[in-house]
Amino acid sequence: MSLTDKEKLQKQITAAKRIVVKVGTSSLVYENGKLNFRAFELLARQLADLKNSGRQVVLVSSGAVAAGMGKLSLWQKPSEISKRQALAAIGQGFLMQVYEKFFAEYGVNVAQVLLTKGDISQRERYLNAGNTFRALFEYDILPIVNENDTTSLSELKVGDNDTLAALTSCLVEADLLVLLSDIDGLYTADPRQNPTARRISLVEEITAEIQNMALGSGGDLGTGGMKTKLIAAEIVNSCGIPMVLANGGTPEILFSVTEGKDVGTVFAPNHKVLLGKKGWLAYGADSRGKIWIDDGARKALVEKGGSLLPSGIRKVEGSFRRGDIVSVYGLNGPTTEIAKGFVNYGSDEIERIKGCQSREIKKILGVDSCEDEVIHRDYMSVKI
Repeated sequence: MSLTDKEKLQKQITAAKRIVVKVGTSSLVYENGKLNFRAFELLARQLADLKNSGRQVVLVSSGAVAAGMGKLSLWQKPSEISKRQALAAIGQGFLMQVYEKFFAEYGVNVAQVLLTKGDISQRERYLNAGNTFRALFEYDILPIVNENDTTSLSELKVGDNDTLAALTSCLVEADLLVLLSDIDGLYTADPRQNPTARRISLVEEITAEIQNMALGSGGDLGTGGMKTKLIAAEIVNSCGIPMVLANGGTPEILFSVTEGKDVGTVFAPNHKVLLGKKGWLAYGADSRGKIWIDDGARKALVEKGGSLLPSGIRKVEGSFRRGDIVSVYGLNGPTTEIAKGFVNYGSDEIERIKGCQSREIKKILGVDSCEDEVIHRDYMSVKI
């Protein structure tokens, strides 16, 4: 990255007007499971001051299950899903009570926003959630976001609050995401085990080498590790949002981040930005099936920005209908998802027209009118 690009990135961070801050369980809870009130107070003071400076702030907070464990004096997180959900129900109210107390001391009103995967993956609910955030900003409220762990089943969960924070950042069209953890940033190795590990100040692109540095997991009380933070960076960077990973235990860390100081690790946004509907399609929407395409079709999508035509389709998986969201994969290349979009035909129809020219669709399906494209480029998000 050139000096000019670095200066632009620093300016983008310091000029951020809408900031999402995610704080992990390890930053809020002692090892014995009790809440760290000093950490809550320091966090509330920083966020309140950022609001007073004219910024809009969203807080994504972990800690509900840990708070429930603390209230019941439990030292180990139970393995049963029902008990974890019960602890989330016990701890969530207490967590909000603590936040309301500390934010009230600085004159900040807060609101609880509990999201589920359906709020992100279903377009209508996604848009409604965005409208709710806009109304909260108009009322000058600081939203505190968490996943609804009390009712979400594993297959219906976003999964971790790093990903939730990233998706929330795209939802509210944030200018900056800050992940506060118990580590100073991304290192070349685990600094707790390797004293020669070096902090990486800037990540321009999340390469395989960077991903290899994310081995390991979070603490006993948390659910995420460095790997989930890289996933979060990929999501927000694709939406044009920079992300900073920093140590939540460092005094006034949020001030240092927003003042552009060399703290933590900055993940630079992509040059190819997915906005609005395409960003949601890429990372928030659930797929109902898969379409496998040949190399020619892959080149048309990735390099030329074209639509998906039936001639390039080689295989169909799953049962889906017209208007559903379907993932696209390369038949001979890597098994990673290439694109995702709204299909103009159901799975049964695509099975009949795959490999054919668009002009043949009417005759094959026996219809008077039809679309030339299986997925139009305006309704498709290409992820690579």
